[in-house]
Amino acid sequence: MKMIPNKLASLLPALGVWAGAWLSTAAHAVNDLPGGPAVRQLNLPPAVTKIAAEQQSLHWFMLIVCTVIFLAVFSVMFYSIWKHRKSKGYKAANFHESVTVEVIWTIVPFVIVILMALPATKVVVAMKDTTNADLTIKATGMQWKWGYDYIKGEGEGIGFVSTLDSSQRAMSNSGGPKAGEVVDDYLLKVDNALVVPVNKKIRIITTADDVIHAFMVPAFGIKQDAIPGFVRDTWFRAEKVGSYYGQCAELCGKEHAYMPIHVKVVSAEDYSKWVEGEKKKMAAKLDDPTKVWTLDDILKRGEKVYAANCAACHQANGKGAGPIKPLDGSATVLDADKNKQIHVLLNGQNNGAMPAWKQLSDTDIASVISYTKNNWSNKTGQLVQPADVLAQRGK
Repeated sequence: MKMIPNKLASLLPALGVWAGAWLSTAAHAVNDLPGGPAVRQLNLPPAVTKIAAEQQSLHWFMLIVCTVIFLAVFSVMFYSIWKHRKSKGYKAANFHESVTVEVIWTIVPFVIVILMALPATKVVVAMKDTTNADLTIKATGMQWKWGYDYIKGEGEGIGFVSTLDSSQRAMSNSGGPKAGEVVDDYLLKVDNALVVPVNKKIRIITTADDVIHAFMVPAFGIKQDAIPGFVRDTWFRAEKVGSYYGQCAELCGKEHAYMPIHVKVVSAEDYSKWVEGEKKKMAAKLDDPTKVWTLDDILKRGEKVYAANCAACHQANGKGAGPIKPLDGSATVLDADKNKQIHVLLNGQNNGAMPAWKQLSDTDIASVISYTKNNWSNKTGQLVQPADVLAQRGK
């Protein structure tokens, strides 16, 4: 039996890794996601706003111009080298300057740049014109979720937090979709989508609570940084009903990949119905912070809050995972001083590894703390009331 050549033998491990990666990709087959990424997508996604369409036209225009210049310049250069090569008896010319050549290579690029800049400037100016918006929404980047507040227009006063769907987070923690399982919206599904009406000018104001994030939806042609302490804005007018996806486009920490954006564009009638339904939900959730809860009632509320917001990281059994600290048996959770845990939820800790959850209501924070203090092996019997949380806000 012949021995495998050394060079080929050294390549086998790399080939094995490549083949494994290819087979893994093939096993997790996905389809094109309407409004999101497509399989083997090579170009920009289909545009659903005029700005996005103009950006794509500019993309092709610039590409064609640059390609023509490249071919022209290098064709002349290679032709000159080949035609006037030394082997054919040509001798290099000896001159110091040519006013004609210098004028040409100054004026021609200047004209080309102007011709490219004019349409680009028009689009950039249009992108920055956020006036006369029908609806204004503030998008707040948080580690690692988005907060949406409708601050002007129909739906004013509505606010909610949008996070990665807990089932997809659990799927990611277990290594991704199983072999043969098709999940077209993997790591793009959220619990609360941003809902807007079709053919209306939507102004998005961006900011952040902790680090720099970026609000990006490719189908709309928008990408705007969300910077702590600053307010910036962008806009879009979606011309087609449907679901459109994006992600945080600024590296914002260890869970950057778990910060998707889902914008649901609906008809004007459906949007009005959605607004009415959201306002009813908000009215139902208005809790009196002075209400005194029994332990049984607040634990039922806390279980739901934990499942929706905490279980993705700390797991349903409270054991944590990797760098995520467990809550079962945690010294902070078991501590008789309930204010310690209240401060953790209101302000976060470990440089954002545990994000702040001050956007939750006093009742939700009180209920989830009470739940963790009395679940798993934690049997403290301690009860945290909404008034306790309210007293600690701002401290």
